[in-house]
Amino acid sequence: MTARPAGGGMALVFRTPLPWLAGLLTLYLLVPILAYAIRVAGTPPSALSTPGLGSALAVSVETASISTVIIAVLGIPLGYLLSRGRGRSSTVVGVAVQLPLALPPLMSGILLIYLVGPYTPLGQLFHGTLTDTRVGIVLAQTFVAAPFLIVAARSAFAALDPALDDVAATLGHGRWSRFARVAAPAAAPGIAAGLLLAWLRAFGEFGATVVLAYHPYSVPVFTYVQFGGTGITSTLSAVGASLTAAAVVLLLAAYLPRLRRRHPVPDPLPAPRAPTTSASPRLTFDLVGGLGSFRIEVAHSTGTGRHLAILGASGSGKSVTLRMLAGLIRPTGGQVCLDGADVTAVAPEDRGFGYVPQDAALLPHLPVWQQVMFGVGTEPGLAAFWIRRLGLTGLEARLPTQLSGGQQRRVAIARALARNPRLLLLDEPFTGLDAPVRDELRHELRRLQRDTAITTVIVTHDPVEAALLADEVLILELGQVEQAGPQPVVFAHPASPTAARLLGIRNLHVGRRVGARELAAGQVRIAFGSSVLPADTALDAELTWCIRPEHLILGHLILDDLVEENSDGHPGTVSDVICLGAVDEVLVALDGGPELTAQTPAGDHPALGARCRLTLRPAAVIVWPGRDTLTPTGDRSGQRPAAEFTMPDLYDLSSTPPAR
Repeated sequence: MTARPAGGGMALVFRTPLPWLAGLLTLYLLVPILAYAIRVAGTPPSALSTPGLGSALAVSVETASISTVIIAVLGIPLGYLLSRGRGRSSTVVGVAVQLPLALPPLMSGILLIYLVGPYTPLGQLFHGTLTDTRVGIVLAQTFVAAPFLIVAARSAFAALDPALDDVAATLGHGRWSRFARVAAPAAAPGIAAGLLLAWLRAFGEFGATVVLAYHPYSVPVFTYVQFGGTGITSTLSAVGASLTAAAVVLLLAAYLPRLRRRHPVPDPLPAPRAPTTSASPRLTFDLVGGLGSFRIEVAHSTGTGRHLAILGASGSGKSVTLRMLAGLIRPTGGQVCLDGADVTAVAPEDRGFGYVPQDAALLPHLPVWQQVMFGVGTEPGLAAFWIRRLGLTGLEARLPTQLSGGQQRRVAIARALARNPRLLLLDEPFTGLDAPVRDELRHELRRLQRDTAITTVIVTHDPVEAALLADEVLILELGQVEQAGPQPVVFAHPASPTAARLLGIRNLHVGRRVGARELAAGQVRIAFGSSVLPADTALDAELTWCIRPEHLILGHLILDDLVEENSDGHPGTVSDVICLGAVDEVLVALDGGPELTAQTPAGDHPALGARCRLTLRPAAVIVWPGRDTLTPTGDRSGQRPAAEFTMPDLYDLSSTPPAR
């Protein structure tokens, strides 16, 4: 262990100017208060008596509090709407409501005189009571202080995860409920900060108030009159009262969050009740839509299985498709049908679908029990069942910040299932989790699929996940369906090099046709079985081909210069070995040909640098016409192509999964 040098803390202070800069501003803000305290200490008590101060203080506290209530009632919804707006009108309104921040307060008072002055139509309607009254003070304070809350609330709402609103909608909450029960509580710290600033600004308002309502005196106006009439000594009591009032409000603001509403957890929990079993609904859809210039056309019309995986790379339109299925994005065309019933026009809160976004999207202020019970109409017994089933027992009182990533995903799944949904939509629910946790949750979801009648749609970029959790697969590429069909068929016979790449099939190369059932990859000739080559494919035409690592047969080559003429194997050299536990991946550079990856049992292969023989069974070689631009050529360049290794082959994905 390295000893820490003496004076290390001081050295840090001298290495960076940050403490000095922060200290200078702190000193500047505190020294005037200290100077005031020294002045008060040297002033006789009789000189601190100021008649009328109590009345002025009461006026300021009363009017600032009324203004803050008005600002809260009107400003919080405005901040929410501005945070959701994306058009020009939202920008114009957002700039307009911040103008009072840029105006001198005196100018704000004059602007208000134009509106509510005693000789304006509005002023005459109220017989001049909008000025020189408490009403006038409230009007002035509201005008200058409201932007502080609007800006803070807008920023707080804009910082919220949009998935919170999406999840609440799929849990049956309408627009008002989502605002009151999701957005406002989640943005509460920012809103509270804005309200604090608004109250303090209203309490200290002078410029607009002195123009609009000189009487009755507020504390700032009273202090100004005292200073102009009898000098600075007469202001000491007013300054002290203002400091005290501000300090009390700041202390309350710091303490009140500790008194926030508690959400009790039943003790004991309700008796678990298993979900009712019914026939799995059949999902079909044909959707056209998109975001901005990105267009999506996706269809799934077979519906023979009950578990669909939408597989694709990032940016292919998977999540947008799922959100259209949930009703969170309105498609421009097409329909979504469940058991033949068109639900395209049904609002997301009325569809009865469960939705699990990429992140858990848990409400930050609710414990686990309340999270699972958040859905409209959720039965406590069903919530207790899924909490126990998903291994959350004992965590019911914990907040999201007290949970691990895997536990948060379990809560999100339990929350979606607790409403007994007809359809469960999962958007890459295991992304970002540690491998053991991800594997555990995958198999738990597979057991749920087997034990319940729920229809599921899972979005993923992982072919292993698709093979494990789906009996039908839909491959998306740039918003278009690249291939669709039963999972065993799609994995065994990818329709294109793009589909093969997205399915994680490695050993994808370019060659040329040299015979009816033979291609050349560099100097190596490879036989292939049935293919999708058109009948008129000419000899020497470019082809794209692939073979799975688990379908290659790897053997030792005893004599380096001896190649049996009747052997189907191709000689090569082991250039790399990757140990994956139960299996090894062996990279073999064929003599005069490409580099291919073979999969073998752990340790059952030639050593690194050894000569070997690689056998390609013709029936396992898949061929497509044409050249795929992302696929390396058949000639070995000595480099391992990055495009060839995208996703792991953990087992033979072409095998038929167990019946569900």
